Amino acid sequence: MTVRPPAVAGSFYPSDPAQLRTQVMDLLANAEDSPNSRPKALIAPHAGYAYSGQVAATAFATLQDGRETVSRVVLIGPAHYVYLRGVAIPAADVFGTPLGPVPVDVEALGKIAHLPFVRRTDRPHTPEHSLEVELPFPQSVLADFQLVPLVVGDAAPQDIADPLGELWAGPETLIVPAY
Repeated sequence: MTVRPPAVAGSFYPSDPAQLRTQVMDLLANAEDSPNSRPKALIAPHAGYAYSGQVAATAFATLQDGRETVSRVVLIGPAHYVYLRGVAIPAADVFGTPLGPVPVDVEALGKIAHLPFVRRTDRPHTPEHSLEVELPFPQSVLADFQLVPLVVGDAAPQDIADPLGELWAGPETLIVPAY
């Protein structure tokens, strides 16, 4: 099993599991009332929690009523550190956070690996915070899920639309672009 360890724990969010869990749960408790229906997609910020934690918590709080429904989270974030053409999917089987491991949906990644602009490489994922800072929220809100982590670089809109079309599926799949 290959694990992608946290890269920004301790700077973008707490590295101590108890402190992180407390902060995320406090942010979720202070989230504005959510609508009565669970979204298919939500957009959440990926800055440090001091700057955008409450906004992210408000977005993810909309999932609390359907916590048993979502079993796949397609997380899409920009490549900040490594130049990339297209979309990078990881070779790692697991993404680590201070709250524990998040299994990668290897089967789902297999559905898009054949696309010409999708590359299997950990290089853009290793230092990237855009996906990592999102993970403690679904870890705290959802019962159990697998992750489909997509780091996007220089890509045309269709380069993103095609993988999403392959992964859209039913109510078990949540799409989360990290802005």
